[in-house]
Amino acid sequence: MDGFLGRFAIQADVPFRQSLSIIDMVIGSGPVVLAVLYILLGFSIVSWGIMLYKFRQLRQARRESERFTTIFWETKNLPAIHTAALEMKESPLAQVFRAGYQELMRLTRTRKPPEAPAEPVPLTIPEEGGIDNIERAMRRAVREQVTRLERALTFLATTASTAPFIGLFGTVWGIMNAFRGLSLTRTSTIQAVAPGIAEALIATALGLAAAIPSVMAYNHFSRKVRVLATDMENFSAEFLNIAERHFL
Repeated sequence: MDGFLGRFAIQADVPFRQSLSIIDMVIGSGPVVLAVLYILLGFSIVSWGIMLYKFRQLRQARRESERFTTIFWETKNLPAIHTAALEMKESPLAQVFRAGYQELMRLTRTRKPPEAPAEPVPLTIPEEGGIDNIERAMRRAVREQVTRLERALTFLATTASTAPFIGLFGTVWGIMNAFRGLSLTRTSTIQAVAPGIAEALIATALGLAAAIPSVMAYNHFSRKVRVLATDMENFSAEFLNIAERHFL
């Protein structure tokens, strides 16, 4: 009975000792492999921070854009829509509208006859250069918003493409040191190189752990940005049609 209990205690203690051995392998790694592990850990932490930030940013941009679209089509007064757009700083559609509206107001102020009374929404704009100026202003706003929404996505793409190779470098370096240490020993068995190879493979595992979420998040956020960019292009076309139909 005592022997059975002793064997049971040894088997129960195996996972705990194995978990400690993994930590010991990380701590006891060589300086190059340890530097690789720290670099990959830094990449992973920054990537997860960017993922959380972009998730919040794009969700808020989507919600505010949907709310602005409802206000735009239900409100017939452009100054009132502009006032509502000032409060939606995260909505790319609101910022594109502001660019087009401000250019529209600028054109009407400069081209309105001096004797005409001041009106919140002018009735006519000379056709020459009017729509082209508004279209250029809205295109510039679309590019600015796309650039803002894509900010920090480059780091996710960099992590996804480079983290596996950084981890592979740490693995190759660790295996090279393991075999070099084997050449200095008298025994040439797998037990002699197993600890060094296990330490080296941790770098590859950490590189994949940093790269896989990054590439998935990059593809997801890139699709969200493309959808918002398409919405901005469609809204610009609708706004130009309205301006040309009612103000030219």
